[in-house]
Amino acid sequence: MKLFDVYPINNIVIDKAKGSYVWDDKGEQYLDLYGGHAVISIGHTHPHYVERLTNQLNKVGFYSNSVKMPLQDELAEKLGKLSGKPDYQLFLISSGAEANENALKLASFHNGRKKIIAFKKSFHGRTSLAVAATDNPAIVAPVNQTSNVIFLPFNDVAALEACFKEQGNEISSVIIEGIQGVGGINVASESFLQAIRRLCDQYGAVYIADSVQCGYGRSGQFFSHDYAGVNADIYTMAKGMGNGFPVAGIIIAPHLQARHGMLGTTFGGNHLACAAALAVVEVIEKENLLQNAAEVGQYLMDELKKIPQLQNVRGRGLMIGFDVPEQFKDLRKNLLWKHKIFTGEAKPNVIRLLPSLALRKKDADQLLEAIKEEIEVSIEA
Repeated sequence: MKLFDVYPINNIVIDKAKGSYVWDDKGEQYLDLYGGHAVISIGHTHPHYVERLTNQLNKVGFYSNSVKMPLQDELAEKLGKLSGKPDYQLFLISSGAEANENALKLASFHNGRKKIIAFKKSFHGRTSLAVAATDNPAIVAPVNQTSNVIFLPFNDVAALEACFKEQGNEISSVIIEGIQGVGGINVASESFLQAIRRLCDQYGAVYIADSVQCGYGRSGQFFSHDYAGVNADIYTMAKGMGNGFPVAGIIIAPHLQARHGMLGTTFGGNHLACAAALAVVEVIEKENLLQNAAEVGQYLMDELKKIPQLQNVRGRGLMIGFDVPEQFKDLRKNLLWKHKIFTGEAKPNVIRLLPSLALRKKDADQLLEAIKEEIEVSIEA
């Protein structure tokens, strides 16, 4: 049997990992500024994380949600405290797509409506509703197509107001990434998020803050949406929530009521998943990783802006993007193969940085020196 060919793959076998570094099967060391796609939040193989998972696996690895699991209650309490949303409710699942899928369903159950507002360049996942609300027709199968999703320009308050004025009584929810990831590190303005809150309140719609990639401290605040000073009704989480273990969740405002059978999951909130998520929350808190993400991220952005050949450096915390001119189109490839630095990309010409929230300033300096060297080589050529 062969693997189904769905990803372009670098011919590298990762054999070992620690902190912000990984090693291949030949012993070559790489600086990981991609974090397995924003997944590694507290650093690879953090000792507390390994200990938490090992101890839990030696007790019980899995049982279904048909029994009481104190670990879920412990996670909810700690997550409420760290996120600043202690009065919200937690529903645990296993992936970001599931999180957005359940959030959209829950909103529709709540108000009985069908229409969803999403935005240009959005990415919300690959499951049925999540992919329908994703602005990429290439990954939307015919069976996923629906007339219930309205795509509006990102950061355009006037377009949003006009849409609500015309169809407000039909709109179930507005789903928005606080910082678009796959779309190219596009930051939602504070005024735009405030307008979403105002219009959702006015028309009875549900504000869904997709925090799958831009949440969990990556922006320097727990949710990047928090910069706007308003609360969403539902926050979706995954990626860094388990530091590599598949765990995701939605936190739900108190006015959205649960009933049995409305939502469900087999693997969500299992013993190992909760152990992983608890380890992440505990390390974030103990090691002040939100503050580190804010400080190292700001330093990195400030230094990137001093490199004149890079364009439109943007982001928040340790979620950073910049445009690469055509002259330096091989920069990302050269960073990997010549300098042993993993980074991400967004088409057509964006380099994305999504490292561990524990990234050190000296790690950032390693990237900066490599970029300067590659630009100098390209100019001389």
